[in-house]
Amino acid sequence: QVQVVESGGGLVQAGGSLRLSCTASTRAFNPNALGWFRQAPGKQREFVARITSGGATDYADSVQGRFSISRDKVKNTVYLQMNTLRPEDTAVYYCKYYDTWGQGTQVTVSS
Repeated sequence: QVQVVESGGGLVQAGGSLRLSCTASTRAFNPNALGWFRQAPGKQREFVARITSGGATDYADSVQGRFSISRDKVKNTVYLQMNTLRPEDTAVYYCKYYDTWGQGTQVTVSS
């Protein structure tokens, strides 16, 4: 059973930055199978970012130009660098590896 663990959330002021990490416990790590999602209170879970099978990156319109996804195959880890954070970015951020979800990490952006 693959375990997916996120870390790096916290409280930050608007305009600040955070870097989230997601690690999958598998011997054959495929970074293209991992995506970041988020769920704000009272809202549905939504896509944030992923690395495509061709190595390109794909972002939700709301985070394009502010967030950056990258990978470290040696560490079985995918990162989400979040810059110029806004209060509307406040959510629980989840990563999904194939069909396995992590437990989520809270990101709170104060105005």
